[in-house]
Amino acid sequence: MLWTRHIKKKVEENRIYIKTVAEVLLLTAMQNISQRGHLETDTSQNKGNVLEIMELISKHNPLIAKKMKAAGNAKYTSNTIQNEVMECLSEMVREDIIREVKESEYFSVIADETKDLKKTEQLSLVLRYYYNGAVQESFLDVQRASQLDAAGLTQNIIQCLERYGLEYRSNLVGQGYDGASVMAGKCRGVAARIKTEAKHAFYVHCNAHCLNLVIVDAVKAVPEADCFFSLLQKFYVYMSGSYVHQKWITVQKDMYPEAPRELQRLSDTRWACRYSACKTVMDRLPAILRVLHEIDLENSGDRSVEARGLLAQIDLTFVGNLSTFRKILGEIKLLSDVLQSPSLDLAKAVDLIHALQDTLDQYRSESCFDELWQDAMDIAEQCTVSSETVKRRVQRESLRLKDYFVESPIGQHRCKEDDKDKFKREVFYPILDHVHAEMQKRFNKTNCDIMRGIQALNPKSKSFLSEEIVVSLAGLYDYDIEDLKHELYQARKVVQRRAGCGNELSSVLEFTTFLEPYKEVFHQLFRLCRIALALPVSSATCERSFSVLKLIKNHLRTTMTDERVSNIGVLSIERKRARSLSLDDFVTRFANRHRNRRIHLF
Repeated sequence: MLWTRHIKKKVEENRIYIKTVAEVLLLTAMQNISQRGHLETDTSQNKGNVLEIMELISKHNPLIAKKMKAAGNAKYTSNTIQNEVMECLSEMVREDIIREVKESEYFSVIADETKDLKKTEQLSLVLRYYYNGAVQESFLDVQRASQLDAAGLTQNIIQCLERYGLEYRSNLVGQGYDGASVMAGKCRGVAARIKTEAKHAFYVHCNAHCLNLVIVDAVKAVPEADCFFSLLQKFYVYMSGSYVHQKWITVQKDMYPEAPRELQRLSDTRWACRYSACKTVMDRLPAILRVLHEIDLENSGDRSVEARGLLAQIDLTFVGNLSTFRKILGEIKLLSDVLQSPSLDLAKAVDLIHALQDTLDQYRSESCFDELWQDAMDIAEQCTVSSETVKRRVQRESLRLKDYFVESPIGQHRCKEDDKDKFKREVFYPILDHVHAEMQKRFNKTNCDIMRGIQALNPKSKSFLSEEIVVSLAGLYDYDIEDLKHELYQARKVVQRRAGCGNELSSVLEFTTFLEPYKEVFHQLFRLCRIALALPVSSATCERSFSVLKLIKNHLRTTMTDERVSNIGVLSIERKRARSLSLDDFVTRFANRHRNRRIHLF
């Protein structure tokens, strides 16, 4: 009896100790800090985060202190044990995700690749599905992409889905990638190859990427706009110099009561973020001019010459460009931020895109331009930027053409318009026209059966529960059309009764949540709504995972194995799930992995 009690006490102490080790490793994984140190001997001054935290805990917990003083490998803090512990924890997180996906039944896969610091291509995989009244985008895995062709990437994705037991052939309803040809190729791309295996896995081009390409192409089509952003980048580079930057901070402190601002470097991949760059330059233009004037008067060689060159570029056209792009990019950035939301559905995305198109169409009016030009004139006056029109000399007609009827000006550049009309004709209207044309080209999906079908499931749409459109969508997924028609009729009555009570539905998600208690009655319609919500909108979740992976595999941790990177990535990105893990279940799983543990856990 005494021996049994002693064993039970020993086992309980061991379980508490292993739980503490697991909690410390979980903490370091969620906080994206390293686990191991360069030298972990007893005489080392820095043994790494895990051992240092364990020693800190041992100062306040005699049980942990006793276990930490154990001989040999009974401490269970080695790199091998750390890998096993994090593998067990990440498996528990993944199993929770897979359980939700299987209960949801329908899901989409979102994938994107990036290079780590060792120049190794890493493929990030995210699953999107409807579960428990909300749209979920859950990070599943990151794996090395040894082959970057369509066949290799397709094999990586399919093998990952098979490894976790997902029935992708019948339940995979969507694919979300960027617009690269290797992913989106219609014949031999990844999307086309996977669709041959899963016939319902329709490809959706990332809408956030599409919006970014709209701005890129529109700016490239207008030379004045392209030069304007090049000039903004020149300002950033010049103000980043050590001497100029110190003067820039000092001038701001002298001119403005709030904290000094930094000019933003222009991103080549996130054009919507250039709004903040335009806003900062516009708000701090007087300070920029003062810095450039002071450096110009110093006559300090190349630095003063560059300042004079930049000063010469700040004219009324530059201020007009600032006002234009601050306004246009401000509207686009709002949409860009919303498109990156994991909970956004395609129906809502289409509504927001149409709203942006309507807003930009309204900007193409005389009243809107007059208001914008007046703002530019006010800023120019505040900054003492010349706003007078420089009249060009009118060229005289050649004497050789006297008494001839001239049909074209032949080299005469007579300027009959002022700066305002010229800016409107050469910059403002062309930018709006090109943005409108690019949005029509890249977002014109109203004729697609899937997009029209999803819109028909949106309570705010004019085609809400239209039998013809919904049946057309259901035909793509092999539904029982007769049952669906009966359900549509009954659903209209139920929704009308709810609207009569003042409880109107406003989105596909709300409609799906409303149908969930009646899913046995509206079986086909509820399935269709889950498919609509599972279809991806953007690949922003994959890109967010890249930010975490850069924190995990930094310059000091480039030798980390792919398995360890993947396990830590899951625990960090899915930290909400990781925090809710049962450590008792973990100890049982950890003990069952090897029966010959030196430490007794059951």
